[in-house]
Amino acid sequence: MNTIKAGRLYIIGAGFAGQTLANEIKTKAIFGEVVAFLDDDPEKIGRKIDGIPVLGPIRDVARLLRMNPADEAVIAIPSASREYLKELYGILKRAGFDRIRILPGISQIIEGDAHLIQTRSIDPQDLLGRTPVTVNLKQSLSYLRGKRVLVTGAGGSIGSELCRQLLSGGASRLYLFGHGENSIYQIDRELRLLQDEGVGEKATLVPIIGDLKDRDYIDYILGRLKADVIFHAAAYKHVPMMEENPVAAIENNVFGTDNLVHGARKHGVKRFVLITTDKAVDPVSVYGVSKNLCEGLVLNAAAASELNFMVVRFGNVLGSRGSIVPLFQKQIEKGGPVTVTHRDMRRWFMTIPEACSLVLKAGGVGVTGNLYLLDMGEPVWIREMAEQMIRFYGFEPERDIKIEYVGLRPGERLDERLWSADETPVATEFKRILKVERNRPSVVDVQGLLEKLKPLCHFDPKQPDQYRNTESLFELLGEAFPSFKKAASLKIPVGHGI
Repeated sequence: MNTIKAGRLYIIGAGFAGQTLANEIKTKAIFGEVVAFLDDDPEKIGRKIDGIPVLGPIRDVARLLRMNPADEAVIAIPSASREYLKELYGILKRAGFDRIRILPGISQIIEGDAHLIQTRSIDPQDLLGRTPVTVNLKQSLSYLRGKRVLVTGAGGSIGSELCRQLLSGGASRLYLFGHGENSIYQIDRELRLLQDEGVGEKATLVPIIGDLKDRDYIDYILGRLKADVIFHAAAYKHVPMMEENPVAAIENNVFGTDNLVHGARKHGVKRFVLITTDKAVDPVSVYGVSKNLCEGLVLNAAAASELNFMVVRFGNVLGSRGSIVPLFQKQIEKGGPVTVTHRDMRRWFMTIPEACSLVLKAGGVGVTGNLYLLDMGEPVWIREMAEQMIRFYGFEPERDIKIEYVGLRPGERLDERLWSADETPVATEFKRILKVERNRPSVVDVQGLLEKLKPLCHFDPKQPDQYRNTESLFELLGEAFPSFKKAASLKIPVGHGI
């Protein structure tokens, strides 16, 4: 959380969340003084709440305010639609507010108090995409109460948000597993600060630095932790980067998942949820192939075990580290140009909190052996997203900030698919969670392919020429996945890779 400097604060929304924030700000006087609520509810306008006047309607009263540089607006309407947030943002900017913060994530506060520490500066992802579905976190996480929960990739975009929401689940222990020391340190520190400020429940937090590729270590650590539930979010995810490092993608994503599944089965982990991607559908990239194989590993484990193994697949999320939103932000901040792959490129986009809420819900209501798909809505044009972001920062597309079309990068395609021709999505009783049914069994022999891939990822003195051999890798993957073979014909690698 960015520190709020002392000044005059206007809270937008005089409901439960706004009143809770006002009370906390009053208690911690160093953050400034709440001078007014702004609200559109005629039953609230003209009243005082704990001595603070409620002014409105917002559109009319905002333009009458006289701003000081330190004045700040805090939007405390967690149920607001994207359309309403866009309107509010425009009103507040025109009124002269340079500092606008937002209380995001209705899923995180709907069952509990809103807290000042949860607010942050508004950014483009708050205004882009559709309005997230409301998920009752305490209810949907009831299956985790008293359980030991392990999140892999806990320092990443998805993993860290899973951890934030898991604070509301009543888990006895929350294991934060990751390979990067700094990212695990950051999420561990953030979660402890949230707990100190009253967010969520007092789960014991355990940061763990480890490597999924180390089979012996994964076996050892799962034996020690005695985890009841695993949410597997860890993966190398950057498509063009994995095209440059194809063996590393298979080694980390596929063999890492295989190690985790093996350890989970051996040590009786009762529930295992794999997070996967639309790029696994008819894959054209090494990353997509790796996640397709991960899906197969988990679904095969479900068929061979009495434990609950399931898969949750979804498309792009707004604001993840590898997504275009932070890239566009940096490009706009330096004056452009904003680079868009292709004029006709479209992608599905969901907010990270919404995706994680639905993953956690699916983990509880899901049935072992099933692949679930999050309803991503309608895909959006990337060029339109670029234009909206440019306007968010106060510029006009093409006039102030240029947009350049740079062409498809290795492993990319214009349109992603959420299911293949051999799959059929079926509605469930749970909003925005679909079940994917296969029309015929997969033709890929996952375990057989892993045996062939082993000497490429792990040195075998009997086959020294196979170690890190990208030609062999592309050939093996092409034989198993026709979609990849067709795409790979345009990018045949030579010799050995990383």
